[in-house]
This record gives sequence, structure tokens and C-alpha cells, in this order.
Amino acid sequence: MPKDTLTITDNRTGKSYELPIEHGAIRTADLRQIKTGNQDFGLMGYDPAYMNTAACRSYITYIDGDEGILRYRGYPIEQLADKCSFLEVAYLILHGELPAYGELEHWQDMIREPVVPPDMPQLVASFHHDAHSMGMFISLVAALSTHYPAAKNVLDPAMRKIQICRLMALVPVLAAFCYRHRAGLPLVMPEKGLSYTANFLNMMFGSPGERYKANPVLERALDILFILHADHEQNCSTSTMRMVSSAQTDPYCSLAAAAAALYGPLHGGANEAVLVMLNQLKSVENIPAFIGKVKEGQGRLMGFGHRVYKNYDPRARIIKQTAYEVFAVTGRNPLLDVAIELERIALEDQYFVTRRLYPNVDFYSGLIYQAMGFPTEMFTVLFAIGRTIGWLTHWDELMNDKEQKIARPRQLYVGAGVRNFVPIGERG
Repeated sequence: MPKDTLTITDNRTGKSYELPIEHGAIRTADLRQIKTGNQDFGLMGYDPAYMNTAACRSYITYIDGDEGILRYRGYPIEQLADKCSFLEVAYLILHGELPAYGELEHWQDMIREPVVPPDMPQLVASFHHDAHSMGMFISLVAALSTHYPAAKNVLDPAMRKIQICRLMALVPVLAAFCYRHRAGLPLVMPEKGLSYTANFLNMMFGSPGERYKANPVLERALDILFILHADHEQNCSTSTMRMVSSAQTDPYCSLAAAAAALYGPLHGGANEAVLVMLNQLKSVENIPAFIGKVKEGQGRLMGFGHRVYKNYDPRARIIKQTAYEVFAVTGRNPLLDVAIELERIALEDQYFVTRRLYPNVDFYSGLIYQAMGFPTEMFTVLFAIGRTIGWLTHWDELMNDKEQKIARPRQLYVGAGVRNFVPIGERG
């Protein structure tokens, strides 16, 4: 009977080593036993950008990039986006099971009535009038750390649950504050009796004393987008959340660090880049020439391809259908026709097919956000609202994992050897 092991022969010494395989992986630390000479730590794995390194074991999200599969806690994303509210999915991600009716009501009650720190409006007002919404958002989340010093007790499960609920409640409030400050509008506080998404839309587009009536189709579309962005395994921002949290940093500063990673144009800013590309194309007649330039290396097809998915991103299929529903309410954006035709041409072109470049979650989401009235600088903030539950659940999972220590990757030093100091007057 075959053993779940890997045998490695070191051709430098002729020695063989048998390494156990667990969950389809070897422990990189087991390579340390492979030594020559005076090596202290033995052999290391070299993996730039962590292309093939598992830094943790997680129960939260499963992805099969070759088959285009995404599941939260075992449930297909298609079923969750079709049947659930965002807070129901958030409960599932955090607790591991879908909530019963009473559990969902209690969960929603803890999140839908946030207590906003009294000095937060003053802090928002201190930003420059045209400060980027994401920069303000990151700063405001970090500032929450100064209001809740008990959050530093990260090893207390009960205290962690309090902070998770508080952050879930406050993140959309801070996001709306950022938008309204940049727009020069008075802040709107959260109200009782509204759903999570309707409350956010009211804080965004309502007025003090006058509630915004969200179209149910648009409210549901935003709820779906939050569900699709809720978690996506060990992406850059989630890995950042785990990295910072491994030092037992409080959840507010850790989440601010994760949001800072999301701020990068290669991560959360990709949907804005898609919108820029579609605006430059303007009409379907310009697509063939653009595709030709991309194939010649003179441009990039934004919203196509993914580090993990080598098939159609399952989230993109859902968003595409949602876009049709949104535009049925708001009126059809001509750029949707450009996006659909661009997708059709690319999926029939062997250049993209052989490279397994398919639409990803960013290809249609920007169009939906724009149709709903969100400015482009808010796109990444919206991403952060949905991803907050994923970041916090990974934080909670990390704190429960006894194998995890403070993260400290190794390096391969390729610099100069030992050198003696030379006084400045003697340097050539």
C-alpha cells in the first residue's frame, strides 16, 4: 500500500529523506533536516509572491481554479448569492453554519444598530476636502483602535466576538462618511429598522431627517456584490490581515492594514481599471483594434485573468446577470454592450483561450456600482465592506490555531559578503 510520503534524494550528499504528506502538502520546515556543511537551518523553499506556499490551514473558503468553483463553508457561491442575504452569508462564514431564524435575528440586531464614536464626525471633517475615500477609510478604521482598548485582548474569544460585530456594524458607517465628506454633504447617521444594505444606501444618498428609499432591485444587487466579495481564501489583503494579526495586533489596526493592501490597483482597484478601459473604447467598433494591440503587447485586457482561476470566475457569471437586472431599473449603459462584445470576442480568440484568460469578478462590478450612483473612488471601499467579514473570520481562525506563531518569512541573502569599513577620505 503506498505511503503518504515524499522521498527526496540530495544529490550533493547521496542521502535520502522521507517527508510526510498531509492534505496534499509537505511541511516546509521538514526540509530543514536536509543539510550540508555548517548550515544552521538546512534547506529552505524559495517561493516569490507565495505562488505555491500554504501558510495556514483554513476551514472557511474552498476554491478550485481549474474548475471555476468557489464555496463558502462548503456551500456553492451560486446558491448563496441566489438564496441568502449578505448578513446570512456573513454569519455562515464566521460561525461555519447557516443561521436558524432566531440566530439570524440576534446576529442582525447586533450589527444593524452601531454606536458611532462621538468624535468620529470631527475626525472625518479633519481630512482634506478631496481626500481619496479609501485613504480616509483606512485611517478611520485604524482610529477605532483608540476607542476600544479592550480589543487588544485578542486571545479572549468573547472579546473577539464583540469586536467582530462592532466592526461589521461600523465599517459601512465609516464608508458612507468618507463619501459624504468628499462630496461636501452633511453626514447621515445609521437608522434603526433598515437592512444592512438599505442602511448603508441611506447613509450614502439620504439626507439628515429624510430617509432614502432604495429600489429593492438595487438594494439586492449590492447585497449580492457584498456576498461575492465576502471572502476569497489567501489573497493579498487576507494574507496581510493574518500577517499583522499574528503579532496579536488589535483587529482595528489589523483590518486597516488589510484595507491598505486592498487599496492597491492590482487588488481592489481592478474594477475601476475596467471602467477606464471601457470608457476609452466607447463603442463596439473600437474593440477589434484594441484586441489587436493587446495581442501585440501594447495594452492590457483589464478584468480578464486571475491568479487562482484558470476558468470562468464563478462570481463573474453572477455579476453579469445582476448587471442586466440593475440596468433594467437604471437604464442601459452603452458600456454594457461594449463589455459584452469585448467578452464575446475575447472568449472566441485563441490568444486568450489558450492562455486561459476569462472574465473575473471585476469585469462587470464597476458598471453596476456606476449605475447605482457610486463614484469610482468608492469602488474599493465597497469591496472592503463586503470583505470585512472574511478578514475578521480569518483573524478569529488565526487566534484559535495553536500552530500559528508570529509570521516571519525567511529570505535568501544574495548581497555582498563581509566587508571592512573604509573611512570616507579613503574611499575611491
